[in-house]
Amino acid sequence: MNDPIGDMLTRIRNAQMRGKTGVSTPASKLRGWVLDVLADEGYIRGYEKGTDVNGHPTLEIELKYFDGTPVIRELKRVSTPGRRVYMGSQEIPQVRQGLGVSIVSTSKGVMSDANARAANVGGEVLCTVF
Repeated sequence: MNDPIGDMLTRIRNAQMRGKTGVSTPASKLRGWVLDVLADEGYIRGYEKGTDVNGHPTLEIELKYFDGTPVIRELKRVSTPGRRVYMGSQEIPQVRQGLGVSIVSTSKGVMSDANARAANVGGEVLCTVF
């Protein structure tokens, strides 16, 4: 797999299109940190660590819905393995005039765009969520 974050975001999008309550993805530290930001911002209910049939570690993601529609309307990958996108703290774009969130990997950890601006750190823009 070349793009683990892109794979996880696609799994979430596909599960929400089918109306699933949860989705499973292989575990990694970076995926867990991205899910922490999604949970803190209220886009998912949460996630738990588990194992699959073969004993490999997984993350079980609980998706969030409001009146039968997914809370996450749009989930886009910004920085890819073939084209990394780095931005300074003041250059990080606001998603839909601040209604959405950009998830940024900084030297102080993975955080939302608002937290990165407050901490005055830039980094790699992983994805945007609305």
